Formats: sequence, C-alpha cells, structure tokens
Amino acid sequence: MAKLGYTLSSEEHGPNDLVDNARRAEAVGFDFVSISDHFHPWISQQGNAPFVWSVLGALAEATDDLEVGVGVTCPTVRIHPAIVAQAVATTAAMFDGRFTFGVGTGENLNEHVLGDRWPEHDVRLEMLEEAMTVMEALWEGDTVSHRGTHYTVENARLYTLPAEPPPVVVSAFGPKTARMAAERGDGLWTVGPREDVLEAYEDAGGEGPTYTQLDVCYAETEDEAVDTVYEHWPNTALPGELSQELPTPAHFEQAATMVEREDVAEGSTVTSPEPEAHLESIREAIDVGYDHVYVHQIGPDQDSFFEFYDEEVLAELE
Repeated sequence: MAKLGYTLSSEEHGPNDLVDNARRAEAVGFDFVSISDHFHPWISQQGNAPFVWSVLGALAEATDDLEVGVGVTCPTVRIHPAIVAQAVATTAAMFDGRFTFGVGTGENLNEHVLGDRWPEHDVRLEMLEEAMTVMEALWEGDTVSHRGTHYTVENARLYTLPAEPPPVVVSAFGPKTARMAAERGDGLWTVGPREDVLEAYEDAGGEGPTYTQLDVCYAETEDEAVDTVYEHWPNTALPGELSQELPTPAHFEQAATMVEREDVAEGSTVTSPEPEAHLESIREAIDVGYDHVYVHQIGPDQDSFFEFYDEEVLAELE
C-alpha cells in the first residue's frame, strides 16, 4: 500500500512551527514528511527559509516513528558535496533508519547566492552525478581524495556515520533525469501524478520508492482557498522552466503578476473543501504508480488542514 505524507514547507513556516507541524503530522497518522531545502522563499509573502539541517536535527528529536525526507537538496553549487555528505551522515545517524535524502539539480533562486555561475541543465545534471559519487565515497568511512571535473576533495574522512547510508532519491521532471534517477539513485522524486516521468524511470530499470507531491489548500470555502493560493503560492501556476531559472523572490513576484486568480482556480491545486476532491487527487497519483504521495497544504492555516485530514481523508485511505 502506498504511504501518505505531508509537506513541511520551509518557505512558509519558521523552524519551530515546522517542528510542531511534524509532530502534528505524526499524531494524526501521516506516514512520512518531506521538508524543502531553500535559501530563499519563492516569493516574499511566503516569508521563511530556515536552514534545513538545523530543523532536521530538531525533527529527529521531536518525532518517534515518522519517516523524514529532504525534498530535495541541491548538493552542487551553494554547498560543496563533501559538506553535504557530512550533514547527511549526521542527520541519518540521528534518525536511525528513518531518513531519506532527496537530491536534485536545483534552482537559480537558491544556488546563485555565492556568485557562482548558474549552468545549463545538462551541466547541472553532470555536476549532480559527480556530487553523488563524492558523497557515496565519503559515506563508506574511508579517507577520500577526489579530483573531478567539478569538485576536488583532499584527505577527507567522515567519522560520524549512520549504520547504513540513507537512500538517495533523485528529483526528476523529465525523462532524461528520470533515467539518471534509475541508473544512479535509489528512487524517484517529482511533483504531481506525472505518468511520463514514472514510465521513463521504470523503463530505465528504476525499482526504488517513488515520491510525488500534490498541492492542496483546504479552507471553509473554495473561494477562500483560491484566494490563499493566489496570495501565498502563485508560483505554482508559472510555466516551463521559470522555477529553475529566475534568481530572486522579486523576479518570481514579477512573473506572478501574469498569474490570474482564474489560473489558480483552474489549475492542479486542490482547493475544494470536499473530502472526495482530496481523495481523488491522492488516488490518482497512487493509480499512476507512485508509492509515496504527500500533500502540501498551502498557506498559514495548518490546523484546519490537520483536523480535516484526520477526520475526513486519512481514514478513507486505510
């Protein structure tokens, strides 16, 4: 049976609220949570971007059985993969088997902040593969020296390691990266019930867990939910590769002026207050073939969402 998860949206909530939300997710019966790794929010209205590795340490202590994943980290530009490897190893040791490490090629929004060049996607994919090689070598516990195309490591050894390295699940939005996920990763991570991405992953031999996020906004009325998405998450309606290429929240805010309220109402985000609309979205992703489906409640009101899912949704999926 598929596992159902909840999004810890770092762009919308501060660190202490994220910890409280994870506790609540575990209490109402979600199987796992995914936490985003951002330096900036998408737009300033979202208001947050705490350092994910600090929050993960608190989550390890605050939860008991809840599985936790990073969805996802870009270990290539903003932080050197050797440092990411140390962060992952420490985090995985704290979670004792409950941690999943998601990786992706990233967004300019988060990765340009040190003044590094933002390369085209094929180069970023090449960088990600090399970064994975560096991290995997360090997780073996040996002294590592690496002189590659993009990264250099000299005489590095990790002394704090988990009993087993965590699974590394690769984010993909197209067939090429999905094939890389099958060849180099331990699973697939994406957004929405994307059948083409899942098929490419499986056709390339991918057999690991498959994660997908669904955007929802529960409110008393659909109009209220649409208004909340329009105010707090208009970036969901931006087309193409804009989410990978725009460099600042201000640029996303400028792009979002092209988004109309009707675009939100007619888009893929579930804004209905009826349980069946939420159940249908989840079941569609499961029917496509995803075995880890998690929902992102957009906006500041998480309490109503938890009550609604506890009483009206989760029990129907058991």
